[in-house]
Amino acid sequence: MVKLSAELIEQAAQYTNPVRDRELDLRGYKIPVLENLGATLDQFDTIDFSDNEIRKLDGFPLLKRLKTLLMNNNRICRVGENLEQALPSLRELILTSNNIQELGDLDPLASVKSLTLLSLLRNPVTNKKHYRLYVINKIPQIHVLDFQKVKLKERQEAEKMFKGKRGAQLAKDIAKRTKTFTPGAAVQQPEKKKAGPSPADMEAIKNAIANASSLAEVERLKGMLQAGQIPGRDVRQGVKKNMFFQYFYTFSFS
Repeated sequence: MVKLSAELIEQAAQYTNPVRDRELDLRGYKIPVLENLGATLDQFDTIDFSDNEIRKLDGFPLLKRLKTLLMNNNRICRVGENLEQALPSLRELILTSNNIQELGDLDPLASVKSLTLLSLLRNPVTNKKHYRLYVINKIPQIHVLDFQKVKLKERQEAEKMFKGKRGAQLAKDIAKRTKTFTPGAAVQQPEKKKAGPSPADMEAIKNAIANASSLAEVERLKGMLQAGQIPGRDVRQGVKKNMFFQYFYTFSFS
């Protein structure tokens, strides 16, 4: 494991990503704890912490500029309180392939009013009953959950399910939190599917990546493929077609 030091931050790759955001690449260092991020001097729109050993989403200083956090493939099982005070502009939070267990563990995200896109794919919490409606009700500012747009019908269903005394009691009953924090707890990873995508699926993949409009959306497509899902063609427009070649050969589909 590598300590997230000011020296590491200064030496890490820094660049302007395809959607013209300033990005800091701290991917794959086996970092266990978020610390010393004041050394970024709040100069980045996106920070990529994918493929580390981080267990708790906290430890941020005030970073007014940060819009996107990529936290794929860590060991996160807790979300720190008062995240909105440190990250007032956070819009996109990718927590794919972590270890969040309980619905109540997501409650601290409700205060992050700028948050509009959240991915919890391949976390145990997604298997909880009423998971999606609970998150939509608890974090109403979310527009996209697990890379599926939140529909008006879902918002209405969530409001109906959790309104009134009975709804409040239901929310209380299902929203327990993880009681203990076990530093050595392993991430529960599902088995990867061995079968590769068909030619038709590959064409759908190419079209989706070609039309991705943000780096988080590209990460979403990669996550969907790793989970054995094939993206449809209902993606936002905006990235030039020739960017497809960069993304297609950069990301692994295994």
